Amino acid sequence: MPKSKGLKPFLRWLLKGRGMESAPISRLLVIIMLIIIGFVFIYPIIYMVSTSFKNIDDLLDTAVIWLPRRLYLENYLTAVSVLGLPATFGAWFQMNALYQTIIVVGLPAVVATISTGLIGYGFARFDFPLKKMWLVMLIATFIIPNHIVFLPQFVWFNNTLGILGTVWSYILPAAGGQGIHAAVFILIFYSFFAMIPKSLDESAYIDGANEFKVFWHIGVKLSTQPIIIVFLFNFVWYWNDYARASYFLTGSKWTTLPLLLSKFENTYAIISESSEVQMVNLYEPLILAGTILTVLPLLVLYFSFQRYFVESIDRTGIKGE
Repeated sequence: MPKSKGLKPFLRWLLKGRGMESAPISRLLVIIMLIIIGFVFIYPIIYMVSTSFKNIDDLLDTAVIWLPRRLYLENYLTAVSVLGLPATFGAWFQMNALYQTIIVVGLPAVVATISTGLIGYGFARFDFPLKKMWLVMLIATFIIPNHIVFLPQFVWFNNTLGILGTVWSYILPAAGGQGIHAAVFILIFYSFFAMIPKSLDESAYIDGANEFKVFWHIGVKLSTQPIIIVFLFNFVWYWNDYARASYFLTGSKWTTLPLLLSKFENTYAIISESSEVQMVNLYEPLILAGTILTVLPLLVLYFSFQRYFVESIDRTGIKGE
C-alpha cells in the first residue's frame, strides 16, 4: 500500500502497483482464474469419490448432494470382486487382473521405450538415403488414427502369426516402433540426441569404442530424463488404451482393468427410465467405485514419480493427454 494519501494514488497502486505483474488487481484476477480452472479439473474427481460412497437411498434422495449419510463401502467390495482384484492377503501372491494388467502394460512400455530410443538415435546420429522423407512419413503415422491400423493388425496377428489374444500382440508393434504415439517419442529422442555434441562420439571412436558402446555410454547415460518420461507415458497410455485391449485381448486369458471396467459397466447398466423423471443410473456409485479402483494404480505411480514427471516434462517439452 502506498504511503501517500488520496484516492488517485490508491487507484494507481491498485491498478498498476510497481508493474502489471505486481498489481493487486492482476494478482487477484490470476488467483480467481486459477481457482476456476482448478475447480473444473477437480470437480469430476470430487463428484466421483463422493458418489462412490453412496447407496441407492442417498442416490435417489435429492437432499443428499455431496456428502452421503454414511460411507457405503459395499460398492468397493463388490467392485473388487467383479474386477478380480486381490481382496485378501493370499490373493496378492496369485495371478489376478492387476498383475495381468501390469504385465500387458509394462512389457510393451519397456519395449517401446527401447525401440523408439534406438530409432530416434539413428535419425539423430546417422545420415542415410531419404532421411528427410522417412521423418515426414514418421510424422504422418502420428496423424493416422489407431483404429485404421488395428484392423489389418488384427487380421495379420490372427491369420498369419497366431498371436492374437497374447501379450505378443502388444509387444510386436512396440518392438517395431508402432506403439501408442510412438512417433512422438521418436521425435523426443531425436531432438534430444541431436543436441548432444558429436565431438563426444568422435572422442569415443578415437578411444576405440564401437557404435554400441557410444550409444550406451554417451546416448543412454545422458538421456535419463527422456527415457523416464517416455516409459511413464507409455505405461499410462497403454494402461488407458481400452480400444487396443478390446481388439487384441477379448476372449483370451489376458485382460486389463479398463477392459474389465467396461464389462463391469455393461453388467450393471440398469437404468431407470421415465418420461417425467430424468434417467438415473441406479448403479452409478458401484461403477464409479470400479473406476476409482482402475485409476488408483496410475495415481500411485504419478505421486511416486511426480518429481520425474515434472523434471522430464520441463526438459523434453512433452504434454500429456
